[in-house]
Amino acid sequence: MTVAQVPLGERSIRYVKGVGPHRLSQLAQLGIRTVEDLCYYPPRRYEDRTRLMRIRDAIPGEAVTVRGRVLAKSLRRLRRNQTIFEAALGDGSGVIYGVWFNQPYLGQQLKIGDELFLYGRLEARPRLQMIHPETELAGEGEEDPSLHVGRIVPIYPASSGLSQRWFRQITSRVLERCSEALDDALPEPLRRAHGWPPVDQAIRELHFPTSWGTLEASRERLAFEELFAFQLALAQRRARTVAQTKPQRYQLEGPLVQGLRRQLPFALTVSQQRVLDELLADLGQPAPMRRLLQGDVGCGKTIVMIFLMAVAVQSGCQVALMAPTELLTDQHARVVRDSLGALGVSVEILSQGVSAIQRKRCAEAIASGETAVVIGTHALIQRYVTFHRLSLVIIDEQHKFGVVQRAQLAKKADRPDVLVVTATPIPRTLALSLYGDLDVSTITELPAGRRPITTLWMRDTEREALYAAVRQQLAQGRQGYIVYPLIDERSAREIRAASQMARRLQAGAFTDFRVGLLHGAMRPREKEETMRSFLNGELHLLVSTVIVEVGLDVPNATIMVIEHPERFGLAQLHQLRGRIGRGTHPATCIVVSDAAEEGIRERLHAFVQTSDGFQLAERDLALRGPGELLGRRQHGWLRFRLADLSRDRALLELAREEARALIGRDPSLSDPSVFRLKERLARFHQAPG
Repeated sequence: MTVAQVPLGERSIRYVKGVGPHRLSQLAQLGIRTVEDLCYYPPRRYEDRTRLMRIRDAIPGEAVTVRGRVLAKSLRRLRRNQTIFEAALGDGSGVIYGVWFNQPYLGQQLKIGDELFLYGRLEARPRLQMIHPETELAGEGEEDPSLHVGRIVPIYPASSGLSQRWFRQITSRVLERCSEALDDALPEPLRRAHGWPPVDQAIRELHFPTSWGTLEASRERLAFEELFAFQLALAQRRARTVAQTKPQRYQLEGPLVQGLRRQLPFALTVSQQRVLDELLADLGQPAPMRRLLQGDVGCGKTIVMIFLMAVAVQSGCQVALMAPTELLTDQHARVVRDSLGALGVSVEILSQGVSAIQRKRCAEAIASGETAVVIGTHALIQRYVTFHRLSLVIIDEQHKFGVVQRAQLAKKADRPDVLVVTATPIPRTLALSLYGDLDVSTITELPAGRRPITTLWMRDTEREALYAAVRQQLAQGRQGYIVYPLIDERSAREIRAASQMARRLQAGAFTDFRVGLLHGAMRPREKEETMRSFLNGELHLLVSTVIVEVGLDVPNATIMVIEHPERFGLAQLHQLRGRIGRGTHPATCIVVSDAAEEGIRERLHAFVQTSDGFQLAERDLALRGPGELLGRRQHGWLRFRLADLSRDRALLELAREEARALIGRDPSLSDPSVFRLKERLARFHQAPG
């Protein structure tokens, strides 16, 4: 087989003229190893260099491209090793100066007489100049200058020492010789229905667009292709689940459910009852349940989960609830024992925080079926843990786990019903991406009696008033939190840290109150003792790290201070705020920051003004992107080359709709028109779930 016959996805980039061993290594650092990789490596942005102007016609204040010869150059060295390099360019109609700070190497690279293209915003004072303009040598020989000027020019996220000029040249060479060999993964009828160009045309327009309109159409088509392949993988996974028949049959009404209803001190909200009905309907189906339960902080998801546990246990089955932290595990165990333990249900905790002897005893009780409900951390997925008849798997705060860990717990049972739960509101695009194979239930209202939390933003200069407000709450018998992003100041000198501040606050502003400390580096027993002391009212003020984000439910806590809130995302801030206001007293959350950066200020303003977690989640996605929200473990396999989850919601919805329709018509994808699309599914099928 000749090189030309090798598929582009397997053809090494080293066969492209101009790519030697050194360039090959540089490209590999960017994830470019094959010709296809380069074709699908999108520019980071574009510059409109369609207006190549004479210097005398250029208008100050506008971004323009000019061409001229280097007439003079100078390098000035300032104090503290700073430099200014200047070059004067002329084109016969006038002279313009390029100015670069701290780039002394340009003095060696640019020579008198060199012909350059400069692109940048033109300034008229104190002379006609550009500060840090994009610079291109007007080369001769094989290079095509039309790639770099006089058009919409791609700017790549290249690094590793690769210049933009070289990158455009090599990309153009690849597209000229290989673009027609690209396989179009979209079925022809689907592509034509939306008026999208063929893949070879779309790829060429992606790199060297002929207009802004054709660029957007091509980007949309290529982004849809990625999302469609991904949604197709999820649709196939969903179809396989629906086709299964689970071994367990549930008694949806029975003594446990009835006893639970009788002892409830409150009535379920309309939203809770609606979601519970959806989940019970799932349990009654022959196919295993695969559902995401989401709701804002404090909406009452736990009691809905407990009703499902009651159904499973009264049907002779076991339940496993996995939570990401021991703190949340202990919280769940207390609530479940209060509800089901009183009805005779055996509830056990399995985590690294319990002794080895206790873990062994617990594992034996689980294996024999003596334990009906087991609540634990990732200790539940250890090999030594086997179940007698596990039928219901609940994974709480699922985004804290990797997809592999979630799958490992589900494999402990034979076709179990799986409920994935989150109190962290998920933007719809992420929900459709992470859980496109799941049905979604959302609790949309808070329980009766819950008051909205007042949120304030204070500056460091207002600290005396801040502490006075906290002391006032504590003096009234309430409790509060002060949250810091770090445990120890040695990690970052400029940030107040929890351990040091706990000592200072106890000795200073809160000497009349009992101050406790809680952070993730404490021993499990210490954390448990601190948490119980705070829950029992023995501690008035808890100084903590973000560990209190989930799992600590203290109805008497009415005030929270969050230091350095710029270190947290909006969703995390909202989760922290949800630790207060869980009782009947009014609550206040105060963020303390002197941040001047516009992005941080925008985030904090949004937090202060909005109490709706789902609105904040969408804002967080737009501001920070999916990578930070998902974390490396999940974002690693959900990294798209062209699709942008913070922008392409409509495309994602369309991709999901089309994928489910296609699987409905052709579950095995046997139609020849989707053959090439099947090849694209492999990467997304690698993610277990």
